[in-house]
Amino acid sequence: MRNVIVKTGTTEDYFACVRDIAKQIDRGEVPKPDFTLTFEDPGDMFAVLSPARLELFRAAKSDPSSITAIAHRLHRDRSTVKKDVDILVAAGLLNIEEVPLPGHGRQKFVRVSADRIQLQAVVV
Repeated sequence: MRNVIVKTGTTEDYFACVRDIAKQIDRGEVPKPDFTLTFEDPGDMFAVLSPARLELFRAAKSDPSSITAIAHRLHRDRSTVKKDVDILVAAGLLNIEEVPLPGHGRQKFVRVSADRIQLQAVVV
């Protein structure tokens, strides 16, 4: 697992960070294995990480299970949870893993891809 930093920033901030990482590699250093997800607008960041999606992240972290089981635990509609899972998978915060079921078929399990999410927002 890893730490995920979700923050706001500009494209200039992004390229400055990439240059810093390239300099570390040039010096033979190993960059920190953190994963950073950067949004230009704090509103976009909070649209992706809505309270319902953060609750979904916590539910998947505490008990990785199927989308149906998580939706049931959260008292939410399965199709809505599926859409939220897809958004968090695209953001790199959740993974969907197929696991065999005893005796028949396979089931998709939702698991977190991070131990924790650190939110950083600057509003100007």
